Amino acid sequence: MAFVVRSARVPPNSATFEEARQRTLEFFRKACRSIPTIMQIHNLEDVVTISQLRSTISSEIRKQAHITNPKVIDMLLFKGFEELNNILEQAKQRHHLIGQYVIGREGLVQDHRTKDQGISDFLKNFYSSNYF
Repeated sequence: MAFVVRSARVPPNSATFEEARQRTLEFFRKACRSIPTIMQIHNLEDVVTISQLRSTISSEIRKQAHITNPKVIDMLLFKGFEELNNILEQAKQRHHLIGQYVIGREGLVQDHRTKDQGISDFLKNFYSSNYF
């Protein structure tokens, strides 16, 4: 496990957009290669599949596709590597991963069931405004 953590290093600054693009692809490959380790460490097999996590990672990267400044891309890559290291070093627990990458941010699992039957209108409005 320590080998995986050491292999996820922050790259130096990019000189051009194409170099930053290549570093982004390298980050995506490293993140995808570490998914089985993450699933084993955090026991996520019963919640999500490898392909679903891979698509979540790619969607997080694609959210920033409009950025063309290499310095901004390098900063985002730094944040991505820090997030990956935090997950691999178990600085984030299982419920953090499930909340951020499985359920939250319009994630993979959408809960459309009605849980608030028989509750007052005030509580229904409160839950709808403060529920993920």
